[in-house]
Amino acid sequence: MNRSDIQYTRSGDVAIAYQVIGEQTPDLVFVTGFVSNLAWAWEHPVVVRFYDRISSFSRLMRFDRRGTGLSDRPRDVPTLESRMDDVRAVMDAAGSERAAILATFEASAMATLFAATYPERVGALVLFNPYAKAVSSADYPWGKTGEQWRRDLADIERGWGSTEYFDTVLERSYRPLAHDESWRRWFINMMRYGASPGAALTVHRMAMEIDVRDVLPAVRVPTLILHGRGNAGHATYMAERIPGAKRVELDGGDSSIWLVEDVPEWTGRFIRESWGEEEPETVLTTVLFTDIVASTERAVSEGDHAWAQTLGEHHAVVRSLLDRFRGRELDTAGDGFFATFDGPLRAIRCADAVTRALHERGIAIRAGIHTGECQVVGDKVAGVAVNIGARVASKAGAGEVLVSQTVKDLVAGSGLAFRERGAETLKGVPGEWHLFALARSREETPV
Repeated sequence: MNRSDIQYTRSGDVAIAYQVIGEQTPDLVFVTGFVSNLAWAWEHPVVVRFYDRISSFSRLMRFDRRGTGLSDRPRDVPTLESRMDDVRAVMDAAGSERAAILATFEASAMATLFAATYPERVGALVLFNPYAKAVSSADYPWGKTGEQWRRDLADIERGWGSTEYFDTVLERSYRPLAHDESWRRWFINMMRYGASPGAALTVHRMAMEIDVRDVLPAVRVPTLILHGRGNAGHATYMAERIPGAKRVELDGGDSSIWLVEDVPEWTGRFIRESWGEEEPETVLTTVLFTDIVASTERAVSEGDHAWAQTLGEHHAVVRSLLDRFRGRELDTAGDGFFATFDGPLRAIRCADAVTRALHERGIAIRAGIHTGECQVVGDKVAGVAVNIGARVASKAGAGEVLVSQTVKDLVAGSGLAFRERGAETLKGVPGEWHLFALARSREETPV
């Protein structure tokens, strides 16, 4: 098996360790859930055989997620957005313009979001035992309860690193080899080399926050969901909502991916069948709308010359911060801006920075943000998601950054807090929409 040395690339200010295996086409990015260590993975023949089979039909790219393995270990909880940046950084460093993605367990949520956001870079998506939402609810009963998640976190905090704790994990997720002593030694060292106790807690907290249900209909790339019987509820839910998704239940599929013999065969077959399909004409996009509060009254009171100066200052501030947060200006109508982002977190931070900067200059604005599927029309985007973003902005008050439920769910784990604004009707948009205002101070009650 031909494999490169372990290399590093930068994703923002974080160094990500990655490795390229094989020389076949097409490219395939393997995104593992929980923790990994690129170097130690090669120390057991079961894992080597898995990579050998995958690289027989692809050029395989592996990497250690931020906070684990050989990659940098920032203490903050990694958001879905930052982890998407990591995938893109690895692909760029490896010279891959377009690749299939194979993702496992909680990593599947990020891979799903990546495929919807960057469909031009994803030729096929294969998800192994994925879930769309971590915590169970009345409309999604397959997740763990909040109490179960908290119990898992407490177990990690007490036991991570001990053989007793890892033996329980082996019995739960690696049952076919749980009593194989060579596998047991390899697995325990993989966990220890993969994450410190603090890093393991951080990753698990991030996994608990996942909710990408609203994104599923926006995934337009060929998608295959592989799962075991125990994960059938999650898999069926996702397959029914991702357009054209194929779902396959595998014998023994509730084990770790390395132990499920059928995964490489199904993955290779699906990629061969799917590769070359036309790129979708839609993309998951975050839209931001801003405008100056009471602009007509202000224009009248200031007069034409002074108002022109106010608008010039306003435009300069907004454009500077759009550049900083990787926003793209699509339209400017007098006192308002329409911009798009490839992630909701950047849009929120940009809107917050714009609101604060203009407040210091005596200019009050309102901002509204929504994430949804947009039609690509030349270098513009259009569709219902754009209309929703504009309507959300119209509900915002002076100095307020208002977001949809979808946006709030996608930035879970970011540390941002929101005040619930309740259900609103948006002009021209069916149904009720739950809106949330960005909370900026301790006096504001977050949700």
